[in-house]
Amino acid sequence: MIRYEQVSGTVFGLIALAQLTRAIRGLPAHVGTFAIPVWWSFLAFAVTAGLAVWGFRCARRGAA
Repeated sequence: MIRYEQVSGTVFGLIALAQLTRAIRGLPAHVGTFAIPVWWSFLAFAVTAGLAVWGFRCARRGAA
């Protein structure tokens, strides 16, 4: 189970990094004809970074 939590933390960390990059650079994003506001990427960064931290903390607790 520790490996799963480490992989999950890494994947969520990469997604958080991508969201932060999009938010800082102000890159456009669209779903169909709907333009996704940049502030949503800051929110997505906060959520995915939190999930990454949670995954790594669970992995560390499981190893102890």
